[in-house]
This record gives sequence, C-alpha cells and structure tokens, in this order.
Amino acid sequence: MEKAARKAGNRLRRDFGEVEHLQVSRKGPADFVSKADQHAERTIWDELRAARPDWGFVFEEAGVVEGDPTKPRFIVDPLDGTSNFLHGIPHFAISIAVQEPRLDGKGWGEVTAGIVYQPITDQSFWAEKARGAWLHDARLRVSSRRHLDECLIATGIPFAGAGDPGEWMRIYASLAPQIAGIRRFGAASLDLAWVAAGRFDGFWETGLKPWDTAAGCLLVREAGGFVSDYRGRSDPICDAQVLAGNDVIHSKLHKAITQALKAG
Repeated sequence: MEKAARKAGNRLRRDFGEVEHLQVSRKGPADFVSKADQHAERTIWDELRAARPDWGFVFEEAGVVEGDPTKPRFIVDPLDGTSNFLHGIPHFAISIAVQEPRLDGKGWGEVTAGIVYQPITDQSFWAEKARGAWLHDARLRVSSRRHLDECLIATGIPFAGAGDPGEWMRIYASLAPQIAGIRRFGAASLDLAWVAAGRFDGFWETGLKPWDTAAGCLLVREAGGFVSDYRGRSDPICDAQVLAGNDVIHSKLHKAITQALKAG
C-alpha cells in the first residue's frame, strides 16, 4: 500500500506543479485535474493488483471492482482534496484502506490496515489493527486535551448542494463558543490523520464516502481515539456522519452535537 501510494504521489506532485500554469489558461485546470486523479487511481490499481490479484476494490472514480468474496478488498481515494489541488493549494492526500469480509459472508466488516499519504510533505500516516498508528516510524497518539476551550476542531462545510447547511450551522453555533478554534482544510482523510497525530483535537462532518474515511477511522482508533456517528455508533467505517476525538473530547462533542440537533 505504501509503495502504491508513493508511486501515485510522485505523479501527483509533478501534476500539481502544472496546475499553477493552468490557472491562467482559457481552458482552465479542471480537465487536467480529472486526468491527474485518473492517472493516480490507475497507478494504485496496477500496484495493488500486482500484489493482491484476487482482492476486490472500491474506487472513488471507477467504483466497485469485485474480487474473491472470501478475500479482503482495498478502498481507495486517489486524490482527497481535489478542490485544493485544482486551486493550487498544497493540501491533499491519497487514502488506501483494507476491509475484511464478514465471517458470515454477508457484506463487509472491519478495516484492518490503512494509509493516508500526503505527497507534498511526503508524510505517510499508517495503521494496522492492533499494531497502532504511525507517522513513518514514529508512534501516533491522539491529543490528551480534556477541555473544549483548549481544543482545535476540524470539520467540513456543506457546499454546492452537498450536505445539510442548516444542520451544520446548528452544530457550529453550539460548538463555536466553547472551543479554541475551528478549521476547514478540505481533505477529510488528512483531517482524521491529524486527529490521530494530535494536531487536531477532534473532527466532525456529514455526507462523506467510505474512501474518504476508511483509513482515517482506523488511524484515529489505533492512536487511542474514538470514532462514531452522531448517535455514538462505532461502525468499521463512519462516513455519513463522522465524529472523532480522544475519549473525553469525543464525549463532549457528542453531547454538544446531540443537544444542537435536538434543539433544531
């Protein structure tokens, strides 16, 4: 997975260097970025398929590619933070996770490995179930802060018809007076990796997809944190609703969000 992410990341770095020049062109960079996304996805496919030819895939662009149903599958986002990439903002990542089939043969279960690779900074956040979360060879732990007024919380903001602006505003209005700051950086996989690294103290967002959060959820959990939906349910992949933090901050965010949604 690391080999695949780094190989795709090398290409994304080169392509990112061209975006600035495309900003001033008449055609614009959108078509180019789409191709960069597709090239990265193809590179990851080629590398992972060679290593695990009988595993399935879930891609953001190509969709589901079925494999042996008794074997795991890869969940891949080749470019999380596409809008940042498009605008020449160097904050985007490649996310790859491994999800196991359920023992009863009915669907998919736990995520057992994941990597979030940030090509511009060459930072590789990775985790394996029961082996911890790591940045390269340094062990990661979630923040130890216990008070919301000390915390920096990340989120995603509804945009272009996606998400529920009213719900987000109610949550924001409940949290903002209590916390030190809110950040919206535009790449959920990195937001979760940064929660695992203790850079952010918590995270909330709705309307994401499995490829946005599969690796990030495992990173947070293996770094000693908690990930759930807004009701407190901890599924293997939380995507429709995501709430993450250490034990105390997760509980306080959960309480504030619950109160905000009830009031709405």
